[in-house]
Amino acid sequence: MRVSTNLLYSQKMNGVFGAQSKWMRYGEQLSSGKRVINPSDDPLAASQNIVTSQSESQNQQFAMARIFAKNTMSTQLSTISSVVSVTHSVLETLVAAADEQSDHDRASYAQQLDGLKQQLLNLSNKTDGDGRYIFAGYKTDKPPFNDSNGKVTYEGGDQAISQRVDDNRSMIIAHTGKDVFLSNPIKEPDGKASESNIFASIDYAIEALREPFTDASQAEKDAALEQINKANRGVRNSLNNFSSAEAVLGLQLQEMDNLDDLSRERSVANKVRMGELVDVDWLSTISDYYQEQASLQASYKAFADLKGMSLFEVYR
Repeated sequence: MRVSTNLLYSQKMNGVFGAQSKWMRYGEQLSSGKRVINPSDDPLAASQNIVTSQSESQNQQFAMARIFAKNTMSTQLSTISSVVSVTHSVLETLVAAADEQSDHDRASYAQQLDGLKQQLLNLSNKTDGDGRYIFAGYKTDKPPFNDSNGKVTYEGGDQAISQRVDDNRSMIIAHTGKDVFLSNPIKEPDGKASESNIFASIDYAIEALREPFTDASQAEKDAALEQINKANRGVRNSLNNFSSAEAVLGLQLQEMDNLDDLSRERSVANKVRMGELVDVDWLSTISDYYQEQASLQASYKAFADLKGMSLFEVYR
């Protein structure tokens, strides 16, 4: 086989370029902190890293969804807690008014109940920080409760707002005003359906208390008292419904916290896995970097020694 000066020259140049390429690759890994910079560096690790990265991206999306869900539920929970407080005041007023005989005092209790009714109406039409009505279901752009001629009616949506908060978990994050304020499964003592509208229950009491007792017959007084008792039962049933909604929201918020804890653990595991797949092994890579640096210097020296030599001088 004939060996020419050009062949030796080409071999030495290839050695320099090869050593330089390896040294620069290790340098790039050290500067980026990544072992796999291009998919061709390690196709299997690169593909597994994509899968893990997608899993972490989905994990973060659910984390953001839970922030929105918790804000919505917290607003409803806080509002319902206020509703419960006002409803207790309504019950206290009804109990005090039930045995009152003075027309003046009865009118005063009626006025108190009307004020408490307005407080409940304001709470039922409460908005969140973005101006959306929190008890309107998906019809968040207008008040769900309308007070027309003293009679409160529901005009919001019938479907509660649901949110997917984890890979296999969806939950209701905003109950409708219909479910919260107008749901009452408990029947009257005679078996008939009870009043499900808390506003209507208060109206019964207000109407009864505004009836004068001065010249009323005993039958009329008994009828007024029964109307107040009916209002009392309706309000108590509504209070049970409020407390149930309050408990459900509280439990869901606790579940959200647990999901957040699991999400953080999942995120740590994903980051560790991605690091194992594509991150630099610093000790090994630094060692390889200096080895390739020495190899490159040796290639430079070999190439420098070749220059100026003739083929006869090399083999003489």
